[in-house]
Amino acid sequence: MYRAVFFFLRRLPAEAAHHLTFGLLRAFAFVPPFAWMLEQMTTFRSPRLETRAFGVDFPNPVGLAAGFDKDAKGPDALARLGFGFIEIGTVTAEAQPGNPKPRLFRLTDDRALLNRMGFNNDGARAAKARLERRSPRAKAIVGVNIGKTKVCPPEKAPDDYATSASLLAERAAYCVVNVSSPNTPGLRDLQAIEPLRAILVAAREALDAGSPNRRVPLLVKIAPDLADEDIDKVADLALELGLEGIVAVNTTLSRGGLRTEKGAVEALGNGGVSGAPLKKRALAVLERVRDRVGDRVAIIAVGGIESADDAWERITAGASLVQIYTGFIYGGPFTVRSIAKGIDARLREGGFATIADAVGSARRS
Repeated sequence: MYRAVFFFLRRLPAEAAHHLTFGLLRAFAFVPPFAWMLEQMTTFRSPRLETRAFGVDFPNPVGLAAGFDKDAKGPDALARLGFGFIEIGTVTAEAQPGNPKPRLFRLTDDRALLNRMGFNNDGARAAKARLERRSPRAKAIVGVNIGKTKVCPPEKAPDDYATSASLLAERAAYCVVNVSSPNTPGLRDLQAIEPLRAILVAAREALDAGSPNRRVPLLVKIAPDLADEDIDKVADLALELGLEGIVAVNTTLSRGGLRTEKGAVEALGNGGVSGAPLKKRALAVLERVRDRVGDRVAIIAVGGIESADDAWERITAGASLVQIYTGFIYGGPFTVRSIAKGIDARLREGGFATIADAVGSARRS
């Protein structure tokens, strides 16, 4: 069925298809009979899948990566598709339109996407207002991914991130500092250790001030295109500053290994690639980070995860949680159920009582 729907959606521009499907999901998810039916069809539950990372309890380790729900318009609707958690954003301190359209493209032969969205969002205040309007009965675990406002000069970046962190602290299960998107000019320069240190310190202070009664876990999201020695430096900084986690990885600027004809890719222009082509590098970065931080910092793995096999590989390599985005776009609404069910089966077959028991198990020998 989803193949037929995807065939139709492919006839629409990628961004238009996204808005259409997300809008329909939000509409159906809040009509009680449809919402119940949707959840029953797409959600797999098992006590083995329940896990705890950076002080937060998750019903399962499969989350939706940032980028799908940029403005906190439907985290609870998305959670009905079986996700263990939803990461909204990337949110910036001020509203901004992002880059000119078209800015999202399918690389269907590669099961990939190319995007240069540019942090289009309604701003942190709007996201805060939407999160405050959530029903008290809403159960979705919502993380917040924050980035730099495009017009903010680099030297003011710590204050810019701090503004978003302060506004969203009370509504965030955790907060991710995004300095690794390739679509905001100069953003990746902030991954250099001293600029990054200043941003993370400012974000930590803002989270503490904005949520004085609860420590909001702080994570940093890194690029797959970092050199190995720079990955080590970010991992060391995370340990030094006492960060709760690292998200590995963002989209890549690399065009290596794509099946899509080179000229067709070049015609699409700049942007970050996500999906299956990112799989190998994302795993390598995860393994390197895990070797550096051990179990002292939790890792969320993202990039090219499409199946239970992919998710299990990341968990046993050291990820406490995994996220999907492009795999969800291509796989459809039953993707999370399939992955969660497969992880549960591998836990049972491997004699693991919990997700935590399996984390990093492939690298213990």
